[in-house]
Amino acid sequence: MKKGVLFAVIIALVVGCNQKKEKQTIVETLHKEIAIKPQLNDVTATYLYHFAFECIDQEYPNKLGQVLGDKTDLKEPSELHPSFYGCFDWHSSVHGHWALLNIVKELPNFKHREAILRKLKQNITKDNILKEVQYFDDVHNKTFERTYGWAWMLKVAETLQDWNSKEATKMYENLKPLVKLIEKKYIEFLPKLNYPIRVGEHANTAFGLSFAMDYAKKYSPELAEIITVKAKEYYINDKGCPINWEPGGFDFLSPCLQEASLMLKVLTKEEYIAWLDAFLPNFRNNPSQYLNIVEVTDRSDGKLAHLDGLNFSRAWCLYEIGNALENEKMVNLANKHFEFSYKKMDSEEYAGAHWLASFALYAVLKSN
Repeated sequence: MKKGVLFAVIIALVVGCNQKKEKQTIVETLHKEIAIKPQLNDVTATYLYHFAFECIDQEYPNKLGQVLGDKTDLKEPSELHPSFYGCFDWHSSVHGHWALLNIVKELPNFKHREAILRKLKQNITKDNILKEVQYFDDVHNKTFERTYGWAWMLKVAETLQDWNSKEATKMYENLKPLVKLIEKKYIEFLPKLNYPIRVGEHANTAFGLSFAMDYAKKYSPELAEIITVKAKEYYINDKGCPINWEPGGFDFLSPCLQEASLMLKVLTKEEYIAWLDAFLPNFRNNPSQYLNIVEVTDRSDGKLAHLDGLNFSRAWCLYEIGNALENEKMVNLANKHFEFSYKKMDSEEYAGAHWLASFALYAVLKSN
């Protein structure tokens, strides 16, 4: 009897071990599968453009996010923000404009080019932008969209200045007063911010600095210098980022990856590798061990829909780092994150449709 029990235990252990090994083999195989890297072409542009195109002049529903000084501040969104009143909120409207600008910039023969340019020119006018500046100068709204919306505005400015065309030159001249105001606000604010904000949503400091740095290193040396100093002050001694704690339920940014993306832009390659290996130990060797694709349970819920954005923002960070370090494992993991949410984007739920195309397009542009 005892021998029979012992034999059964041994069999169970062997079977359990075999099952564990089989499961591990399956996981390793999935991790090794090569996902396709996205490309910007007429097919992807046609899929992506309509999200922003349809909402940059859709005024409602709308989340204003304003501080009311008195009853005179109760106005229609298009009165308060004549350029950026659509796409549910100000920052989504801004990066909706960014998405459309980049599509027509990168694809000069795109079939919807003229229709897109008409809408952009209607919104980015001199008078409209001066009214936007007036809003940012209001005593009660001086911190409006700090720093998430600020960062996206500098992305728009970067695109317009990078794009050698008469349309871009005219739009940038119109936009310039707001761009210079945002630069000034960054330069005034950053020295006052003693501690970085490490959340997975709009206020994340590393995200705001990373996007602003892309603009500043080309067009604003003073801002670039401040960002470099503050990035090192905030993050240079960080070690062991708890990436296994991610994601939070409402995240659309990865706190660890956003920080890693920023530091890539302020350190030499040699410095960066040493920093990254302390910040995310073993991540370069096996990124899939630390990050799993995230799933959305309800795309009609604006906060839960954030997680599709997280897949895209993780993808662009992994592309940035993977391409810089020639790390195919990171690039492949980025491809998987992108592919998962890209296939599910067109859910006809405005909670995600009003902003996700910009995140997807940014990931596409960072993939190469």
